[in-house]
Amino acid sequence: MKKPEGIELARRCRELALDKKALDPVILDLREVEGPADFFLICSGQSDPQLKAIAGEMEVRLKQDHEVRPSSVDGKMVSGWVVVDYGDVLVHIMSEAKRAYYQLEKLWGDAPRIE
Repeated sequence: MKKPEGIELARRCRELALDKKALDPVILDLREVEGPADFFLICSGQSDPQLKAIAGEMEVRLKQDHEVRPSSVDGKMVSGWVVVDYGDVLVHIMSEAKRAYYQLEKLWGDAPRIE
């Protein structure tokens, strides 16, 4: 069982988010713009329970399938924004309202998107 890193880990996180019906998951490559991690995964959910389900699915499946655990989880589901830190990858799970307000994709607009 190979441990995913970097872009592989970001893509795996996106797959797991989509399994829980996350909205518009976007991977940003921050390696050239010196961000806080190599990659961001930004996605949205429509309710606090959905945000919790997305974060929970990632934690359980990455631990189960690849023995990968987050170094930290910051924020609360009720705040509408949770950041899960997988080292190379920071996963931002946001309510649609928080995502529209903070516009992380625009803030990090110099970072290329990964398909």
